[in-house]
Amino acid sequence: MKVRFTLTMDDATVCGIHYDTIIIDWVSDHSQDEVLRLSQEWILSDNFLTQRMVGLSKVATPSLTIEPM
Repeated sequence: MKVRFTLTMDDATVCGIHYDTIIIDWVSDHSQDEVLRLSQEWILSDNFLTQRMVGLSKVATPSLTIEPM
C-alpha cells in the first residue's frame, strides 16, 4: 500500500549546523505490517532519529505523520 510520511523536526542540529525546523515528506510502498512496525519503533525508541540519520546530533521536538494514500 502507498503511504505518505511527513517527518518534522524542530530545533535540530545536523553536522553542527542548527535548524529551527526541518520537514521531510515522502511517499513509499509498505505493507501494513511494516507500517505498524515502524510506528511502534518510533513510539518506543528515544533515539529513533539520531540512530538512523547520519549527522543528526540533536532534535528537540520530532513528529512523524503516517497517512495511507
